[in-house]
Amino acid sequence: MKKNEKKIISRRSFLNNAGLAMAAPLIVPSTVFGAKAHKSPGSKITIGVIGSGGQANGLTENAIKHKNTRIVAVCDVDRRRLAEAKSKVDHYYDNEDCTVYTDYREVLAREDIDAVIVATPDHWHALICVEAAHRGKDIYCEKPLTWSLGEGQAVVKAVTENKRVFQTGSMQRSGKDFKTACELVRNGYLGKIKHILVALPNGGNALWVDEFPPPPAELDWEFYVGPAEWAPYHEKRCHWDWRWWMGFGGSQMMDWIGHHGDIAHMAMNWDHTGPVHVQGVAWEMSPERNNLYNAPQKYQFECTYADGTTMTVGSSDKMPDLFKECGSLGTMFFGDNDQWLYVDRSGIKASDPELLQTRLGDTAFRFRKGTNHMTDFLQCIESREECIAPVYAGHRSASIGHLGKIACTLNVGFNWDPEKEVITDNPAMNALLTRQYRGGWSLDAV
Repeated sequence: MKKNEKKIISRRSFLNNAGLAMAAPLIVPSTVFGAKAHKSPGSKITIGVIGSGGQANGLTENAIKHKNTRIVAVCDVDRRRLAEAKSKVDHYYDNEDCTVYTDYREVLAREDIDAVIVATPDHWHALICVEAAHRGKDIYCEKPLTWSLGEGQAVVKAVTENKRVFQTGSMQRSGKDFKTACELVRNGYLGKIKHILVALPNGGNALWVDEFPPPPAELDWEFYVGPAEWAPYHEKRCHWDWRWWMGFGGSQMMDWIGHHGDIAHMAMNWDHTGPVHVQGVAWEMSPERNNLYNAPQKYQFECTYADGTTMTVGSSDKMPDLFKECGSLGTMFFGDNDQWLYVDRSGIKASDPELLQTRLGDTAFRFRKGTNHMTDFLQCIESREECIAPVYAGHRSASIGHLGKIACTLNVGFNWDPEKEVITDNPAMNALLTRQYRGGWSLDAV
């Protein structure tokens, strides 16, 4: 076997099932155009990846296959994972050019980097995205957009003011079945939508530990905790398991609100708004012995929107029997004459199966074609069009979860002004919309 043949096979192995690549352009260094210039179709989009966990690996494999991209930097506070990420990128390009960083600010300071992929734990999203926008970078950020609602407002402001292209990682928006379901709802095929059910995974983990050992030498735990309130290190409190610690994430509720809750907003054209009332119903912890995690195992809250539509968001066990007959996770719309439509990652179901055979007319509302979320982001960098999951949409879908968390943990209901984004009937609760950063971290300092 020839050397070049080995190289081709290794790339295919690395990409696995990543999909088709974009057409190969003429290579022109991004520095020719400047960091804030529009990308020419003939130039390489240079990318820095911030975070190197499982989600970052998938996004890297997706982005690297596009022939008009070049991943030039990876960043993580865990040097072992960082070395693995660099190895994968270098292996694909068959060189050792990918630069490693343990401080994301050094990535953002590089004028030759056009875009960043942000796949850190939730509590880091806001600081990174705000600075990236001010530095002139286009941004792909995992959902939920931010750890708190107030941080989401800051990200939207920074991205808008700096005219950056932004893709929220709510990749279901690019899925064919989800687009079809949303188009049927948007075009009125169920009539007036009266109620929506949003089922997310049962959340929360439970684990008792007898000691908290020091972090390993390769992990900068102080930087990992960053702006969040301090928490002692444990190997089961970082990497995948950070989501069970509410200081870093928001359990399965916040993991998935940017998927199935986002589809509810996409279908209802609510990307610029939110509920007018939120009522907490359930916030149940695991009954198992536990001193490591504080995320709920079961949860439920109710939202009411200005047009009278109501929405129940909850862990899958809280869903009614009709929903469970369709699936365990997903979004279900109820319209006129007892019509309903259900969609999840396995497909679409409807009270009337003929509805699924509907052919939309030429004047009907349609989402643009394309099923690769990363491709949509990269094409929008060149065209300067809006991505299918723009920053304000990511903020509004995450806001459902942020408001639900407040309502559930306090076991209260409150009125919400979706235009001013404030709680109106108990103004003191607005202090809960954002967090006090630890140490010297501050969004104002970015």
